[in-house]
Amino acid sequence: MSNMGVVSPCFCIRSVVHLLRPGVQKMGYFQLHTASRCAAKNHYEVLVLGGGSGGITMSARMKRKVGAENVAVVEPHEKHYYQPMWTLVGAGAKQLATSGRPTASVIPSGVKWIKSKVTELDPDKNCIRLADDRKISYKYLIIALGLQLHYEKIKGLPEGFNYPKIGSNYSVHTVEKTWKALQDFKEGNAIFTFPNTPVKCGGAPQKIMYLSEAYLRKTGKRSKANIIFNTSLGSIFTVQKYADRLLEIIKARNIVVNYKHNLIEVRADKQEAVFENLDTPGVTEVYQYEMLHVTPPMGPPDVLMNSPVSDVAGWLDIDKENLQHKKYPNVFGIGDCTNLPTSKTAAAIAAQSAVLDKTISSVMKNQLPTKQYDGYTSCPIVTGYDRVILAEFDYNSQPLETFPIDQSKERLLMYYMKADVMPFLYWNGLLKGYWGGPAPIRKLLHLGLK
Repeated sequence: MSNMGVVSPCFCIRSVVHLLRPGVQKMGYFQLHTASRCAAKNHYEVLVLGGGSGGITMSARMKRKVGAENVAVVEPHEKHYYQPMWTLVGAGAKQLATSGRPTASVIPSGVKWIKSKVTELDPDKNCIRLADDRKISYKYLIIALGLQLHYEKIKGLPEGFNYPKIGSNYSVHTVEKTWKALQDFKEGNAIFTFPNTPVKCGGAPQKIMYLSEAYLRKTGKRSKANIIFNTSLGSIFTVQKYADRLLEIIKARNIVVNYKHNLIEVRADKQEAVFENLDTPGVTEVYQYEMLHVTPPMGPPDVLMNSPVSDVAGWLDIDKENLQHKKYPNVFGIGDCTNLPTSKTAAAIAAQSAVLDKTISSVMKNQLPTKQYDGYTSCPIVTGYDRVILAEFDYNSQPLETFPIDQSKERLLMYYMKADVMPFLYWNGLLKGYWGGPAPIRKLLHLGLK
């Protein structure tokens, strides 16, 4: 739903990918929690849990450090998806088929693919248990398990998706239903939701709203539509600079925003959505809809709940600067499953991968990690079929923009980057472990001042 960062149009992408390739390094390690090992059928120097963005990019980087035969990736799914594309799929601007590739094609050559699900982590014995009861041991563990969608926490879902007029860009099974609901819109309320939980790509729930509004204008149906954004949050966006610009767009397009409204039930047979007012718990309001886009509640993967490696909420508990686990020094984390206080995006994963690469290198050399992650993340906020606001910011919700221009403005160039450049960079740069975010380009374009 978001993207991995940006690259200057003045650069040839293929050249940038080539120039960012790190050299092969030979590593060691100090004071690791590796003395104890469970009785395992298999052992790997580096074990990666998860075959999503973070898992694949780190497996590629680790292959160059320790050799492919010493790296394994645990991932149960046969298909890998570039999920940021689903915003455009839900609006009919891209085809779902273009967003996915076989998992086998993205796992680095020579790296072992363990096609199973992790069911238990035992960091005290440096091993994990799989769904088939096998145990795999490791010297270093990288956890990149992503997060879990919880449609079932909304009464009436997921079975409500069997009815028309309702979709969700957050699942491969429901994203095309969004486009169908938009095409079938006749007259009434088009409602877009934001849950009362952390989500991946916090901008995605409103991106589809702007695209839907643009589509209804284009097809002559806008005058018959009430565009409503019901969000559990108290503001439209976390960074004030971009929030101010988005509020201008919302006002100009006559969009209604209701803050502190959390979707708790869908009555798909009646086309009704029930929201709770978070300022007055227990008070609910029923909305009739002609179209409903649901952003589901989200949370940590089940295997991390009540795990020794997780915090009290179930998120992987890592240092926010070096991405090393706070208790187990041979355990590391990246991406949506972590408790890093930044937006969960592919852009964040790209920046994190560069830092984590350096952290693990230091650890393997018996050195303290020094490279620090600043919380960089990016959200290309699609405001139309040819316009994007490219939001980039850090841990402090301060803009951290790559280009020496005002990125809060809607721009055609940024739309093409979102739709065409970033997917190429994802498949050919990030997943191959060569793209660690736009920091070097930002420094160059800002003459080293940023």
